[in-house]
Amino acid sequence: MGYVKWSSAALSIMLVAGCTPAPPPEKTVFDPLTREMDKAREVQKTVDENAEKTRKDIEAQEHGEAQEHGESRP
Repeated sequence: MGYVKWSSAALSIMLVAGCTPAPPPEKTVFDPLTREMDKAREVQKTVDENAEKTRKDIEAQEHGEAQEHGESRP
C-alpha cells in the first residue's frame, strides 16, 4: 500500500509540473529578422502617411485653381 501512496503523489506532482507552461524564450534565432521587419513596417507607414498628405495637398491645390479659374470666367 505504501507504493500506491508514493506513486500517486509522484504522479500528481509530475502532472502538475508538466502542465505548467514554460516562459517563452527571450531571444530566438529570428529576433534580428523580426526587428528588421518591424522597422520596415514603421518606415512604410511613414511613407504612406506622407504620400497621403501630399496627395491631399495636390488635390486641394487643383480644386483651388479650378475654382479660381471658374470664378474669373463669366
